[in-house]
Amino acid sequence: MGTLYRTRAQVRDIGALAAASMAVGASFGAITIAYGLPAWVPIVMSVTIFAGGAQFLAVGLLAAGNPVAAVVAGLLLNARHLPFGLAVADTLGARWRDRLIGSHLMTDETVAFTLAESEPAARRRVYWLVGGSLFVCWNTGVLLGVLLGGATGDPDALGLDAAFPAGLIALILPSLRDRSTRLVALTGAAAAVLLTPFLPAGLPVMCALLGLLTLIRPGSLPRHPTPADPEPADTPAGAVRTASASSDVPEGEKC
Repeated sequence: MGTLYRTRAQVRDIGALAAASMAVGASFGAITIAYGLPAWVPIVMSVTIFAGGAQFLAVGLLAAGNPVAAVVAGLLLNARHLPFGLAVADTLGARWRDRLIGSHLMTDETVAFTLAESEPAARRRVYWLVGGSLFVCWNTGVLLGVLLGGATGDPDALGLDAAFPAGLIALILPSLRDRSTRLVALTGAAAAVLLTPFLPAGLPVMCALLGLLTLIRPGSLPRHPTPADPEPADTPAGAVRTASASSDVPEGEKC
């Protein structure tokens, strides 16, 4: 019964995020048209790039006439996917086809839902379910936004910009019960917030990785044995003395 309830709750949460993704995608399509860019730009960008925040940033810079800055900003903002990829590499499997498609579907929400599972089979199922759902809903929303023009409105005014952060916070709350995980998360969040006014877009998110430094403590580092270290407890003292005495016997007197 508990498993069935959890599955239903999971499907409900994925459906809510997919609906929010469609609404934000529609806003992205409408905003792109409002900037005066061709209708094919948001559609092709959403299919080939599939990175919501980076797409909003890139479109703004393209509309301002700075395509180089759009590419650089997008790369910086999506650089967080490097550690994400390491975290879910085993989930995607060893085949190049699965890794190629899976990396394209990788988003913050997909990784968060995946890492919330403990079983490898459940992780793989959830990854493809969340990634595929968000991809379809986002691109459907973008197409609707392009067709409807400015009728969808600003996602910030509708409060939809808070949907994804709220979903991610809900997913990571169980992990914050662990003291070390909580310390890493809070330190990384503080570093990102403090550095946001001083660094370009995308870099503060990467600086959140500084929270991992809290795991490095003097007592946690491995210590190499020294000559003064005592002998291992599981080695009989008599055996050590016998081996030592036998090594002192001249070569000719050994049997």
